[in-house]
Amino acid sequence: MFVSKLADSDAEATETQVWLDFCRGCGYLPVQEHRRLAAGYDEVGRMLNGMVAAPEKFLPR
Repeated sequence: MFVSKLADSDAEATETQVWLDFCRGCGYLPVQEHRRLAAGYDEVGRMLNGMVAAPEKFLPR
């Protein structure tokens, strides 16, 4: 169940990245701000993927 929720979270973060790209493309978001926000979501994705790869590190013993 834990890994399933992590996968859901990763999907939501990816969707947000798509919306950031859309906002930049429409001119609603300056390029620098897009880069800053996208970098943050890249980091979130890396963390979530690391947790999916080794969920036992994050579960109570």
